[in-house]
Amino acid sequence: MTTDSLFEQLKHPNPHLRERAMWELAEARDASTIARLVDVLGEEDVVYRRAAVKALGVIGVDAVPPLVASLLNSDNVTVRGSAAKALAQVAVNYPDVTFPEEGLQGLKTAMNDPNPVVNIGSVMALGEIGSPAFEILVEALKTTDNPALQVTIINALVSSGDERGVEILTALTNDKSVDTYVSESATSALSRMDLVNKYKRE
Repeated sequence: MTTDSLFEQLKHPNPHLRERAMWELAEARDASTIARLVDVLGEEDVVYRRAAVKALGVIGVDAVPPLVASLLNSDNVTVRGSAAKALAQVAVNYPDVTFPEEGLQGLKTAMNDPNPVVNIGSVMALGEIGSPAFEILVEALKTTDNPALQVTIINALVSSGDERGVEILTALTNDKSVDTYVSESATSALSRMDLVNKYKRE
């Protein structure tokens, strides 16, 4: 199959065909594949856009530099949000590969994006990256005054599965200066972490 026809298949209504096209694109990629996939991140066709996000995730760390460039420099909020999601997909697909520092720093910067789709997407991506992103998440939790972002960070700390999160969240639940919504989220996050850790121990 040609690259062009694989790109067409990313729009296909059948998810199995889309999935196959993603893997084939990743395997047969040439110098232009990543750039072409990044160009799709602003598409209005949601199916096509999501397939490109996933395909970039399948390609892995080679896709990180152009994704960071789009995340930080695109004027299009859809592109920035999709780039954050694609970085999360890289982390999901390659949990044993060290996530590039450039990606961590890009997501750290994007947590200050004025658009919630982008800043929340960036936090969720950092949660998927896990322990390497722990310090970045904790620092943001302490410095942001945006309760919605703080709650997203709390959830990202839970999904990161890093044991150090327990201490941070416990401190939040006892901090009287914190927004009630935030401290309640920290309380429920702690019980979720407890369940996760129990499950891991069994």
